[in-house]
Amino acid sequence: MSDRPRFFDDLAGMAGGALSALAGLREEAEAIVRARIDEALRRLDLVRREEFDAVQDLAARARAGQEAAEARLAALEARMAALEAAGADSLPDDSV
Repeated sequence: MSDRPRFFDDLAGMAGGALSALAGLREEAEAIVRARIDEALRRLDLVRREEFDAVQDLAARARAGQEAAEARLAALEARMAALEAAGADSLPDDSV
């Protein structure tokens, strides 16, 4: 009877070792798959969502700055045209 419990202990030990080996293989397979996916994404020249959002925010701010600069330029051009018109009216008439 003393042989029987030892047999089950040995069997349980082998099963535990096999399960830990399988878990290690699973982790290694996941790491390999993850590395292959990362490599494929790099080859596709894709960007991460965070990078895309940052560039999109930067472009929106640049667009707003450009629109503000265009509005300021239009106002300055209108002011300059008004000043030129006022200056032309104040010039003496040479045709008299």
